[in-house]
This record gives sequence, structure tokens and C-alpha cells, in this order.
Amino acid sequence: MSQPSNLFDSPKRERFFLLALAGIQFTHILDFMIMMPLGPQFIKALPINTHQFGLLLSSYTFAAAIAGVFATYYIDRFERRGLLLRLYVCFIVATVACGFAPDYHSLFIARACAGAFGGILGSLVQTIVADSIPFERRGKALGTVMAAFSVSTVAGVPLSLFLANHIQFLGWRAPFIFIGLISIIILIVGYRNIPKISGHLHHIHEGSRWKQIYDIVIAHHHLRAFLFMALIMLTGFSVIPYIALYLTSNVGVADSYISLIYLCGGVATLMSSRYIGHMADKYGKVKVFRFLAIVSLAPLIVTTNLVPVPLWMVLINSTAFFILISGRMIPAMAMVSQVVTPQIRGTFMSLVGSTQMLASGIASVVAGMIVTIRPDGMMEHYNLVGYGAAVCGLLTFWLVGYIHTDAKIPAENNA
Repeated sequence: MSQPSNLFDSPKRERFFLLALAGIQFTHILDFMIMMPLGPQFIKALPINTHQFGLLLSSYTFAAAIAGVFATYYIDRFERRGLLLRLYVCFIVATVACGFAPDYHSLFIARACAGAFGGILGSLVQTIVADSIPFERRGKALGTVMAAFSVSTVAGVPLSLFLANHIQFLGWRAPFIFIGLISIIILIVGYRNIPKISGHLHHIHEGSRWKQIYDIVIAHHHLRAFLFMALIMLTGFSVIPYIALYLTSNVGVADSYISLIYLCGGVATLMSSRYIGHMADKYGKVKVFRFLAIVSLAPLIVTTNLVPVPLWMVLINSTAFFILISGRMIPAMAMVSQVVTPQIRGTFMSLVGSTQMLASGIASVVAGMIVTIRPDGMMEHYNLVGYGAAVCGLLTFWLVGYIHTDAKIPAENNA
């Protein structure tokens, strides 16, 4: 495959480019995560029941999955920069609308719109990195962008609680207003530092677009990539949504320390992501992914079987969990992005994004069906969720070898 041409006249320009993409990734994932700890406030303020709150959470995920499928029709037919910035403006408007929603139904619609735009943004960011950064350096570049993904995943809980509790005149609306404000700053940075990317437009799309999409979906090496990404999401998101509840109910961690646990995980992943990306470039994506996939099983099993222990032990295990579970995504995305040629990469990555969102939603729903809460407030069967997640993790260890082989096919065909 022909490598991306050098779009940057200096390393500084490339750093600001990656910073802008990381910021976009950070805000749209944060927008999803920031809802989770605010259930009691939503139920009281709107007012709604727990089922309706669950629908609010799932509206974002499933709207993102559906939008990703529809985006396959046009995503490779537009210049990347212009499409990214326009979608980001729509995302900002939808997120701010959440903060000003007067009732449950308008909030539901605004959340679905934010999820739809956010889901496409996630896929497009990864596509742009793959189009702009050579494969030999892509692990480190994706490490920078995925650091934002990791930090937003683990920082969303403490940040949303802090904003909602300390800006009392806004309450649950404060996190959405905050995301809208920082997104405007990131939009300006992106407008100034993301170059025009149109190399994929040189390819002439002939025939039915739906036939082209169908061919992309059913290709056996693409199906393996979709399954691979789904298993990665199942491994993490069957466990992550219930960590806080398990730690407080079964391990005896005070509510006031939950923010500290997520904060430590966020800082650690911020520091480790670029290092993991560098290691993936240096020692090989498959080798680093397999190492992380196996080592991550230890804190995963411990997390879902933890008994009352001192806080420092909880912090060590939870921090290791977040570093290793999120770290797998860096070499994984570097390989998956190389499975296809640049001409169809946007379509393919949009489908990958839909697969990720759908799998994460299914993971949390299935895990919620397995775990139960006893009358005394203790959680049961969380260990079964952990064992299921571990099986998914082991399957990714096996499947990554095929993904690596598939990633070489376009390169050989276009050499």
C-alpha cells in the first residue's frame, strides 16, 4: 500500500494535528461516559424511573451504531477535514442542547443526536490518523489519540460528579455545558491544524454504492476485523460499568473514594498510552497486543472477584486494569486500520465504529442481566461476568494473528 504522504512541515504541526484529533475523541467519549454516575440526579430532577434512565444511556450507544452504518454511504465521498469539522459542530450543538433540555423526551432526542454525531466522529478520527500517518509510526500516533479515549472513559465518572455537585445552580446540566465549551476550543484548534485530506477521492467509485458497501461488509477478512473489535469491547465493557457499584457494595470502598480510583486510572492511562504505542511500533503490533491481552486478564479476574482489602490494593489493581484493558486498543486499531485500502477506509472504519458501539451496549446489557443485587445491597455473579470477559480476551489473543495477516493483504496488492 502506498504510504500516506507527508502532510506536515514540522513535528510541531503534527503534534497539534494529533492534539486536535485527541480532543475530538476525548469530548465525544466523555459525553457518553458523563451520564453514568448521574442516575440519581436525573431520576429526581426530571422525574423518571431507572428504566427510563437506562434508555437515556442506551440511546447514545445505539444511535451511534445506527449512524455509523448510514455514514458508510457518504463518508468516503467527502474530503476528510471538512466532514470532520462539520460533524463536530453538529455534535457540539446536540451536546449543548442536552444541557438545556426542559424535559425527558427532549433530552432523549438530544442524547440520540449527540450519539449519532459522536459515533461517526470516532470512526472518522481513526480514519484520518490512518490516512495521514505511516504504518511504521501509526502505533505512537494512535497512542496519542487513544490516550484521550482512555482518559475520558475513566475520568468521566469523577468529572461529572464534581461538576454536577459543585455547580449547583446547573446541577446535572453542568457537565453538558462544560463539554460544549471545551469542544468549541478544540474546534478552533482543529480548524487551524487539521490539513485537507482528499487522497481517497482520487479513487473513482463506480457502480452501486450499496453494492460496494455490501461487498465491504461480507469480505471474510473484514468480518474477522469486526469480530475482533467486538470481542475487545465485550472484554472491557461487560466489566467497566459495574466497577463502582461492586467496589462500594462488596469491597467496602467509600463513595468518596470512587472518584480517586477513576482519577488514578485516567492519569495512568494518559502516561502509558503513548508508551504502549511506541512499543507497538518498535516490537510489533501483534506481539504487544498479545502481551497486553494476557496480562490484562489478571486485574480483570481480580476486579470481578475482589474481597474487602485496603484501599491501596484496590488502587493498584484498578489502575493496572485501566492501563492494560485500554492499552489493547492501540495496537488493535493500528492493525485494523491497515486491513483496507485508503479508498474504502472511511466506510470500513465507520462500520468498525458501529460494531464497537453495538458491542459495548450489548456487553453492558448482558452483564446487567447476569449480575443481581441481594436484599442487603451486595452484588452477586459479577465473577461470572469476569470469566466471560476473560474468554473474550483469550479469543482476541487467537484472532489477532489473522488480523495481522489480513493487514498485509492491501499492502501487498498495492505495493
